[in-house]
Amino acid sequence: MKTKFAMGLLALALCTSVSFNSKAQDKKKETVGGALDKTGKAIGKTAKKVGNKTAEVAVKGSAKVADQTYKGKMAPDGTDVYIDGKNKKYYINKKGAKVYLKASQIKDRPVKP
Repeated sequence: MKTKFAMGLLALALCTSVSFNSKAQDKKKETVGGALDKTGKAIGKTAKKVGNKTAEVAVKGSAKVADQTYKGKMAPDGTDVYIDGKNKKYYINKKGAKVYLKASQIKDRPVKP
């Protein structure tokens, strides 16, 4: 009887120590995982910015070659206005997308003194 009691107590002690050790390791993983999540998000944001800028530059380059620039006019955000083959006016936003304009949205570019 004493040996069964001692074995039970020993088993209980081992289970308790294992559970405390696993919780301590989980906390370490959470702090390391939190840092990895922050790093991953930062890399993701930077990659998105680089991708948007690359798309913007590529589309602007192709627009300068293929389409005409509307001289003396600017888009609502101050960028160049382009005219495509169908006589539609557009500008290129920060994400590299063509945004078509109505005639009322096109502004005169201020003259530099």
